[in-house]
Amino acid sequence: MNNDLTARANLKDILQSPEVTFAMEAHDGMSSRIAQDAGFPALWASGLCVSTAFGVRDANELAWSDMLRQVHNMSLCTDLPILVDGDSGHGNYNSTRLFARNAQAAGAQGVSFEDKRFPKMNSFYGDEHDLVDKREFMVKVAAARESVGNEFCIVARTEALVAGVGMDEALSRAAAYVEAGADAVFIHSRRPEPDEIVEFCRLWENRAPLVLAPTTYGKNLSREFYESLGVSLVLWANHSLRAAYRAIQGVTDHLSRHQSLIGIPPMAGVSEIFDHYDYSEMDTAEQRLIQLVQSEMLPPEARETASAEVVER
Repeated sequence: MNNDLTARANLKDILQSPEVTFAMEAHDGMSSRIAQDAGFPALWASGLCVSTAFGVRDANELAWSDMLRQVHNMSLCTDLPILVDGDSGHGNYNSTRLFARNAQAAGAQGVSFEDKRFPKMNSFYGDEHDLVDKREFMVKVAAARESVGNEFCIVARTEALVAGVGMDEALSRAAAYVEAGADAVFIHSRRPEPDEIVEFCRLWENRAPLVLAPTTYGKNLSREFYESLGVSLVLWANHSLRAAYRAIQGVTDHLSRHQSLIGIPPMAGVSEIFDHYDYSEMDTAEQRLIQLVQSEMLPPEARETASAEVVER
């Protein structure tokens, strides 16, 4: 479980590194373990993806306590630092600091809060994305920072470009949020091309670490592109869930239509799942503990009897 200071410091190191790092979206224990095995150094606990996994919409329909229970489960399944999507703080400054404090207790190493009005709507749906007053969000950032200390990461996400209020406003908000205590700025865009992200990064001039989620504009971009922008962290923000969604659809549609396994899309074998979750460890652990008890904990006269019982079993 990742609730110690050393684990949390890893995310700070990632944000402060001069090299770009890529974090994978995860929404449950399985996707967390798969991302870790693939070699990712960090996880993004996406509000969209956890909400979808719970069967609700990414419009603050998911209770934040359910979100953090899922984060806790993820933290038990991986050694990677987790950055949690905290939406807009789920209310006022008080709910924001409570979310940050409970995310820390759940095993996360950082939270990202966005400057939308509560209840928020997913950035890629609809055209109405109202922002809170800049000073109001600064209070939220300051409240979160005060509640968790300096080792826990607070990322301030501005939706100014998504809301269409302009580049100057985006830059002004980002600078204010850093002043309020944010460790990094998450600048978001839903355009199909990265032009406004490129412009923001150029005008930002590395005043604080930047986080991106190139969901719509990243199809043809390389690692070198992100490095040229001076970005610290790139989130593959919803790709694990989208891949799983399509794979589950393919298998269930096939079985519903054909009522046969003939021609079914490729799936993992059961033995692969056993290997991934290290089922064999239970056998080796049991044998090790039996030997420990027999050799060190039982009186000499009882060791021979215990050995015979183990052999018979």
